[in-house]
Amino acid sequence: MNSNQTTVSRLINKAKEAFVMAIEIYNKPSIQYRLEGFSFFICNAWELMLKAYLIKQEGEQSVYYKDHPERTVYYMDKKNRTISLENCVQKVFTNEKAPLRKNLEKVIELRNTSTHFITEEYEALYVPLLQACVFNFVDKMKEFHNIDMTEVIPENFITLSVRLRSLDETEIRGKYTEQVAEKLIMAQKQLDPMIDENNSSFAIRIEHLHYNTKKREEATELYYIDKEAEEGVRIIHDVK
Repeated sequence: MNSNQTTVSRLINKAKEAFVMAIEIYNKPSIQYRLEGFSFFICNAWELMLKAYLIKQEGEQSVYYKDHPERTVYYMDKKNRTISLENCVQKVFTNEKAPLRKNLEKVIELRNTSTHFITEEYEALYVPLLQACVFNFVDKMKEFHNIDMTEVIPENFITLSVRLRSLDETEIRGKYTEQVAEKLIMAQKQLDPMIDENNSSFAIRIEHLHYNTKKREEATELYYIDKEAEEGVRIIHDVK
């Protein structure tokens, strides 16, 4: 095994570990810091995995900054520093409009926000993106490295355990300062149309649709109708 293969192997092992830690932190109910912890580790997993891919494709020098003499005053040892996750994303996913790339950019943005300040309502905003980010990682590990992540962590655990409350603008403004409330509301206004415009590589929608059907094979829940029963269902055709 040459040095490149050794480096790739180490990066992949660390990427798998970071991915598992991200999932375990998010799905553990006793952890209050789960959104922030998840964003740190999932970004770390992506960075390690993408660097392993770049080394396989272009050699180990591809993950290091090139020496820029004019910047030596700021980074005396810049040539020995590896590139950031943002750089990796730009190099590997060259289409700026690709939903997967836009998803990663938003998750990175969340990670960066988490280092400063975050509220519990961010979970309701970002969990569709986080779930897509998890599925995207599993897909790319298979495509880039022929590794099946469901052999590392059971497939049923890859689905994030969601605790959702719909965002209420009035409640947010009453709970937080004007600056924090505006930032949260603005984030929602930016993400909602992006979710509508992109596919499942950007966000996994969480929707519950309820309708009546007489086709028993299409139903997921069964009920009976009784005008007098407390536990039954009565259909109201008109709002009164």
